[in-house]
Amino acid sequence: MEIGKQLKEARIKSHLTQEMVSEKINVSRQTISNWENEKSYPDIINIIELSNLYFIILDELIKGDERMIEHLEESTNIVRSSKQLIGAILLNIFVVILLITLGMFLPDSKYYLVVVFCLAVVSSSLLLYQIIKCI
Repeated sequence: MEIGKQLKEARIKSHLTQEMVSEKINVSRQTISNWENEKSYPDIINIIELSNLYFIILDELIKGDERMIEHLEESTNIVRSSKQLIGAILLNIFVVILLITLGMFLPDSKYYLVVVFCLAVVSSSLLLYQIIKCI
C-alpha cells in the first residue's frame, strides 16, 4: 500500500486531525496533507516519529511503497553525493590548471578566451549544482 494512504488511515484510526499530528511532530498541517496526498514524502526522522505516534512498524510504512524507498535512498545516500561533489571540485581544479597552462602557450588567441570562458562556466555550474544538491 502507498505510504500516503497508510498515513491517512493510521491518523484516522488514531482519532487525530492533521493539525494534531503536525503539532506532535513539529511540521505544518500542510506538510501532513502533502504526505497523505503523496505530493511529497516524509524524511526518515519524520517516518520514525509517525511510526511511534501511530504504533505502526517501520517496515509496514516503508516497504509497501517503492517511490518512498527511492525517496529515502536518494535523501540518505551521502556517500554518492559526496563523491559527486568531490568530482565537481576536482573538475574545477583541473580546468583552472588547464586554463593557466593554455594561457602560457596561447596568449594571443581570441578563441582561447571563448574556450576558457565556456569551460569555466560549465565547471562552475557543475560545482554549484553539486553544492546546492548537498544542501
